[in-house]
Amino acid sequence: MDNKYLRSTEMLDYNHPSIVRLIRERGWRELPEFERIQSIYNYVRDEILFGYNTDDNIQASKVLKDGYGQCNTKGTLFMALLRACNIPCRIHGFTIDKKLQEGAMTGFVYRKAPQNIFHSWVEVFFEDQWYELEGIIIDKGYIRKLQAANPNCSGPFCGFGVAVDDFRHLQIDFDRNSTYIQSKGINQDFGVYDSPDELLKEHHQELSLPKKLEYRFYGRHKMNRNVKAVRNHL
Repeated sequence: MDNKYLRSTEMLDYNHPSIVRLIRERGWRELPEFERIQSIYNYVRDEILFGYNTDDNIQASKVLKDGYGQCNTKGTLFMALLRACNIPCRIHGFTIDKKLQEGAMTGFVYRKAPQNIFHSWVEVFFEDQWYELEGIIIDKGYIRKLQAANPNCSGPFCGFGVAVDDFRHLQIDFDRNSTYIQSKGINQDFGVYDSPDELLKEHHQELSLPKKLEYRFYGRHKMNRNVKAVRNHL
C-alpha cells in the first residue's frame, strides 16, 4: 500500500496534541486492525455528533474540538485518526442534491442554498479492498430521534441530512462492509483523492463571499438548531 494513504497533511493534523492524547486514551493502536477501524468508526459516528462547522476546510483537530461535524469535516477527523493508527485511507468527492438537507435547512437558508452541495466520504483499505464508509456522518442518537419523528416511513427517505432506500434498516454499522447514509442524494462524482486538502484544491462549495459569511454567522447556526430540535424529539 502506497505511503501516501498514511501521510499527515495540513488538514489531517494527526500529530496535534489533542489527537495524540485521544488515541492514547482509547488505546486504538493496540487493537487488532479490524477492531481498530471499527472502534474509530464508531467513535466518529456517535461521539462526534452530526452538526455544521464553520467550513469544510478546517483541520481534524478543530473538528475534534468542536465535537460535531458533517460529511466533509467528520471525514477529515476520521481520516486523521485512521492514518495515525496506520490504517490507509483516501477521500471520494461528490455533490448531493440539496433536497437531502431539507429539514436541517429550512426557510430562507434552504431557498438560498445551492442546488448542488459539496459532499465526500472516506474509503478505507482493509483486507486487500477498499470500503466506502459514508455511515459515519449521522450519529445513532440523531437517527433514532429522526425515525421516531417519522413513524410511518418504512421505505425511501430523503431529508434532514439522510438519503436512503430503507429508512428502517440502515447500513451504517461497519462489519467488513461499506456503509451509507446520504448516497441516494449524490448527483455528481468527482472521483478519489489522497487527502481532503487535494480534493478541496479542485472542488469545493461554490459560494460568493457574502454567502460564505451568511452561512458561517447565520445559516449554520440555524441548521444546528434544527438538528438539535430533532435530537430533542420526545
